[in-house]
Amino acid sequence: AKRIAEYAAAGIACIACLPLIACIALILYATSGRPILYSQTRLGKYSRPFRMYKFRTMMPDAERDGAQWSSDNDSRTTPFGRFLRKTHLDELPQLVNILKGEMSFVGPRPERPEFQTLLEKKIPFYSYRHMVRPGVMGWAQMNYPYGASVDDAYEKLRYDLYYIKNRSFILDVLIVMHSLKFLFVGSPRKI
Repeated sequence: AKRIAEYAAAGIACIACLPLIACIALILYATSGRPILYSQTRLGKYSRPFRMYKFRTMMPDAERDGAQWSSDNDSRTTPFGRFLRKTHLDELPQLVNILKGEMSFVGPRPERPEFQTLLEKKIPFYSYRHMVRPGVMGWAQMNYPYGASVDDAYEKLRYDLYYIKNRSFILDVLIVMHSLKFLFVGSPRKI
């Protein structure tokens, strides 16, 4: 039932957000050129790899030296990219990932394979977060600030495991409602 509801909601959201998506794409093209979209391999349910889509918020050559964690005030981020990150509008293209069944609206954020290997070695039970489909929004994002280290990943895992153990329709609605308000006031802070 959750999958059917998410598929329908993602389809409606894609249509409703089409003018906003077009506007963001035009501004991105005008301010920092192409590519407009950025895709990255992430790990989904049961650690299956998939391509996750976002609006590009960094300079096109941001990872010329290889994979790196991004930080809250990353110097590689463009001025318009900072706005997109703060409002989470950079994640609108992930509606396609929801339609494809690779992501849910709510769940642990999907990790990059490059970091997953490191984190599984350093943090016990880290792979448990792959028991559910990853999400655009999550309990960890609601309760923990931007993470860019192994220690941050450990703290976020605690919230992810709490979500996995206690997930329900009500908890998902709470997370969605809490996350949507940050379209207007910016990134969430620890609560």
